[in-house]
Amino acid sequence: MTSDQFSHLDLSKPRWPQDNYTGRAKHFFTVTNPLNVLLSSKDLDAAKKLVTTFNNQEPLPPGTTEQDLWKAKYRYDSAFHPDTKEKMLIFGRMSAQVPMNMTITGCMLTFYRTTPAIVFWQWTNQSFNAIVNYTNRSGDAPLSTKQTDFTSYACATTGAVGTALALNSMTKKLPALVGRFVPFAAVACANCINIPLMRSRELTEGITVTTKDGEVIGESKTAAKKAIVQVTVSRIGMAVPGMVIPPIIMNRMSKGAFLKRFPLMNAPIQVGLVGLSLIFATPLCCALFPQQSSIATGKLEQNLQHDIKNRGLQVAEVYFNKGL
Repeated sequence: MTSDQFSHLDLSKPRWPQDNYTGRAKHFFTVTNPLNVLLSSKDLDAAKKLVTTFNNQEPLPPGTTEQDLWKAKYRYDSAFHPDTKEKMLIFGRMSAQVPMNMTITGCMLTFYRTTPAIVFWQWTNQSFNAIVNYTNRSGDAPLSTKQTDFTSYACATTGAVGTALALNSMTKKLPALVGRFVPFAAVACANCINIPLMRSRELTEGITVTTKDGEVIGESKTAAKKAIVQVTVSRIGMAVPGMVIPPIIMNRMSKGAFLKRFPLMNAPIQVGLVGLSLIFATPLCCALFPQQSSIATGKLEQNLQHDIKNRGLQVAEVYFNKGL
């Protein structure tokens, strides 16, 4: 079987249209599928081989279907770095987001009352974020970004722990439900610190902007600011269902007989509730903004506007990769 009969497929792009929310949501439900974490090295290598064979226009295994190719594409994308083509750390893969975050977030929401627990779980959360950032780094990123990553990690951890401790102290005399929202406030604060710091190089040097056809126009700091705001909003949005809904449910359950009789069930129930929330929140919030976002030409830096005019380009918007 040859690749010619599937010539209409482009495995370098998502399966569904990305110019509408539904298409983006379907794409990210596949990208963040936690079942991909369970795939063996043999399964992943087989997916890589099939995708490589298709891209090189070599003969495909007999009986290969279009569904097989899309399945292999998303399996391959879930485990291999897009730039280096190397297999990524399992804990840093997008498919590991739900199982890892449900465990960490569930414990943050359960053990939020004592200072040692706050420090430990906020530190654990930011350490996990650092692993995700490192795993999904750009393959051609300069060495100086390692220092930036460490700075963002230290600042985000300090910000999260400091916010959690301060709010926890302030809410001791308030209703118990208010105290349960302290971890969310700390995580939101950490995201507002971590993401801009992690991508500080983009803020100082700009990110690449192109025409709709992919023609490079230049580097824009304005586009970088918009990209970072969009990613920050998405990250905080992901945390909202899992860190807001379970506390309300758990606060109600804590007054019932079940948890009073079986207090050790607090953590498992909370972790389960967070996991259920994250299964939907993670892909739906990733899809809030297009991966290839856009900005009006009139909002770009003056030098880029002049360059567009001098090159005779008739473009109302330019496009850029917002990141994740």
